[in-house]
Amino acid sequence: MSEKQRTLAKEVSLQGKGLHTGIAVTITFKPAPPNHGYKFCRTDLPGRPVIDSLAENVTDTSRGTTLTQNGASVSTIEHVLAALHGLRVDNAIIELDAPEAPIMDGAAWKFTEAINSVGFAKQIEERNYFTVKEKITYSDEERGVDLIIYPDDHLSINALIDYNSRILGNQYAILDTIDDFEKEICRSRTFVFFHELEPLHKMGLIKGGDLDNAIVILEEEVEQDEIDRIARLFNRPLISTHIAGILNNTELRYPNEPARHKLLDIMGDLALVGQPIKGKVVATRPGHYANTRLAKLIRKEIKKAHSKTNIPAYDPTVPPVYTIEDIKARLPHRYPFLMVDKIISLDETTVVGIKNVSFNEPFFQGHFPDEPVMPGVLLVEALAQCGGLLVLSTVDEPEKYSTYFLKIDKLKFKHKVVPGDTIILRMELIEPLRRGIVIMSGQAFVGNRLVSEGEMTAQVIKNK
Repeated sequence: MSEKQRTLAKEVSLQGKGLHTGIAVTITFKPAPPNHGYKFCRTDLPGRPVIDSLAENVTDTSRGTTLTQNGASVSTIEHVLAALHGLRVDNAIIELDAPEAPIMDGAAWKFTEAINSVGFAKQIEERNYFTVKEKITYSDEERGVDLIIYPDDHLSINALIDYNSRILGNQYAILDTIDDFEKEICRSRTFVFFHELEPLHKMGLIKGGDLDNAIVILEEEVEQDEIDRIARLFNRPLISTHIAGILNNTELRYPNEPARHKLLDIMGDLALVGQPIKGKVVATRPGHYANTRLAKLIRKEIKKAHSKTNIPAYDPTVPPVYTIEDIKARLPHRYPFLMVDKIISLDETTVVGIKNVSFNEPFFQGHFPDEPVMPGVLLVEALAQCGGLLVLSTVDEPEKYSTYFLKIDKLKFKHKVVPGDTIILRMELIEPLRRGIVIMSGQAFVGNRLVSEGEMTAQVIKNK
């Protein structure tokens, strides 16, 4: 049965302070059109820059998730996105007048409550799920981190945490269906260990943290003087009673509240996939870095599936974006190693080029005389040159730069390329250019057939 997308019925605002900056902030949730997704807008900055809530825009995950785009950043956005995701809101504009989302009660409940208060509007377009076909895995053996998403017909999440903590022990949380998010997950607050407070303070973080928006876990009894000293660091009232366990003697909302909060974070970070998911997530020792890495892996699979079902159209009668002379002005390659004849499409994230394969290619003399086949490494080189043109289109004076490929992943050759073939070369950014490094996915087609695909990492260096 088809499902329709939905947005908020009208806008709603809340006021709070940022967990790490301590800055007062107003957050406003607004309705958005179909297929808009979640976008943050920094209303306090000139031009009101917009930041897409997509995994490729993640720039920091040290104590929360930070997104950066269009010269602007927004941090600690995971609880905001968890509320939207958990309430099945597909499209929303989230306006902020500060660099960090408000921490509110340390959970997603206040956001959930506000969104529920204005209700929802059903939209005409169908909800576009990403359905997991094969398991996708992110692992970090050194830290004992494993996040796996398996095929399933709906979203469910299992989360296991283990901090070698005598107080917490091993905790397990389950979300069987997204319909249970509001009742079982959204009230779970963030937590921090007592011994982390001073180091975080010295790093200039948790300026907005207090005993109302975080659970402070005390592993062992400490002297009252030490409790008082830490309280003074944060300009908080002195804590006169304490025991090993929960420092603020707050009653937990759930016996496994820390594990449920980690599951809440997964919900928020997986919203960065950009569309709802059907799959079963099993997470061991999850954190923002691992969560967002899994989201990036899912994004790659979505782009691959999109590419395979959207083979670029090639009409030889349409004038190219770049002729061979334009290409020679941008790439240093020359005969017999210039592997792109023209560029037929180019935008900020994608390029499509053409390579006409003639029997006169010099490599056919030896590869192979009686069975001419274009060498796979040269097919990769053609994709690489096409990707180089995409990257160089983003810099001033591209003729002064060269692109050097550092790594190739997940490379597959599916069919032979032979004399007479016209290769359509498609390269797309997986992650934008940062510090001279870029990651792209590439596909090569002959007609309506995929002949090769892979992922490439490259470095852009100014020529000497």
